[in-house]
Amino acid sequence: MAVFIIGDLHLSLGCEKPMDVFQGWQDYVPRLEKNWRALVAPQDTVVLAGDTSWGMKLEESLEDFRFLEALPGRKVLLKGNHDYWWTTAAKMAAFFEANGLRSFLVLHNQSVLCEDEHIALCGTRGWLAGQPDAHSGKVYAREVGRLCASLAHAQAHYPLAERVAVLHSPPVYGGGSAREMLDVLAQYGVKRCFYGHLHAASIRRAAQGSIEGVEYRLISADALQFCPYKILSVCGNPWICMV
Repeated sequence: MAVFIIGDLHLSLGCEKPMDVFQGWQDYVPRLEKNWRALVAPQDTVVLAGDTSWGMKLEESLEDFRFLEALPGRKVLLKGNHDYWWTTAAKMAAFFEANGLRSFLVLHNQSVLCEDEHIALCGTRGWLAGQPDAHSGKVYAREVGRLCASLAHAQAHYPLAERVAVLHSPPVYGGGSAREMLDVLAQYGVKRCFYGHLHAASIRRAAQGSIEGVEYRLISADALQFCPYKILSVCGNPWICMV
C-alpha cells in the first residue's frame, strides 16, 4: 500500500476547456492515465491537490470523475482555486453516491488516515504566498483556520501518525510567504508540505526543499510530467518517475 499525490489535472472531459493548447500539455490525459496505471495499485491512495476539473458544476465534472473512478486507488480530493464545482461535503457525497463514484473522499476541515503508512493527510486550498490584500483578507484568514482545523483533527484522532500537509497554493513563493500558514505548520510539527498551483515558467521559481524545518515539494501535474508522485510507501522510499 502506498500514497501518491498530484495536483492541477485540469480535466475537461465534460466541457470545452482543453489544456492541450498550452505547451507541455499535449496528450496529457492519456499520458496521465498511462503513468497512473503503471504506478498505482487498487489498495493505494492518490491525493488530488486541487484544480481537478474545469466543470462549473458537479454535473459538468461528471465525466472527469468517471475517468478518475476508472483508475485504481482511493482518491482524496482537495479544493483548488479553479474547482468551481466544489460545494458542501454532504452534496458532494450525495453526488458521488448517486453516480456510483465510490473511490472518492473529500479532505475538508478534517484529516484522512493512511493507516498502513502511518500518516495523516491534512490540508486545505491555502492562499498564495505573501501578505493578503484587503479584498482577500477574510478568505486568507478562513484558509488559515481550515488548515489549523485539519491538523488539529489529525492530532486528536491520529496522534501517532505523521501529519503531512497538502495545500493547493504555495505557502512560500518568490521571496514571500503566507506567514500564518507557516506558523500553523510549525505549531503542529509538520515536516512535509506538498502544494500545486504553479505552472509553466513559475515551476522554475517554486520553493523546493527544506525551509524552516519543513520539506516543500511542488506537485502540479505539468511539474510532475503527469506522473503521480509517491510520497510514502511501506518501505518509506519516496521517488518520482518522469515519462
